[in-house]
Amino acid sequence: MNVLVFFHQLSLSRPDLEQFLQQYAVVPQQLTANFAGEWPTLFTSQFLHGGWWHLISNMVFLWVFGNNIEDRLGHIKYLIFYLSCGALAALCQWFINVNSAIPSLGASGAISGVLGAYLIRFPQSQILSLVFLGFFVTTIRVPAILLIGLFFIQNVISGFAALQTAANMTMETGGVAYWAHIGGFVFGIILSPLFGLFKQD
Repeated sequence: MNVLVFFHQLSLSRPDLEQFLQQYAVVPQQLTANFAGEWPTLFTSQFLHGGWWHLISNMVFLWVFGNNIEDRLGHIKYLIFYLSCGALAALCQWFINVNSAIPSLGASGAISGVLGAYLIRFPQSQILSLVFLGFFVTTIRVPAILLIGLFFIQNVISGFAALQTAANMTMETGGVAYWAHIGGFVFGIILSPLFGLFKQD
């Protein structure tokens, strides 16, 4: 779904793309002014992406960490969990700057929730990771708790730093939705027991 929507974005002209994002991404000032009419964007925004790297990096993380959580929950519960984390993540980003005119989009808030769930359910797992040594590429196994922990810490540091510049952001400069990542991760942990992820096989 994410890939199909992205290809649709690529097919649009610049004015049509801007209109498309205004309609389906979370635009904080619009959500603030008309929450009852804009709340669906908390979900539709999760299927939009700002570029190839944004899409590919999200899909890699979803593939690495999401399949185990989906196997554990089943397709329907996983979809509900995923979309719930994404919507709550978007609300966290909205809360940081409720009057921003910059569209917020992407699956990373939902995927951050998956990372939080993965940390709770598979804390002892190791992730096969690529290591680039000049022209050579090798693989090593890295503890999931280390990778996910570094991800969260980096986002917290960057999130607080971004608070200093949030007021000066424009459509052109954009920015990373660090607080969506933080919120998604935290809510992923909070929702995990409600979805039975604390239960052992």
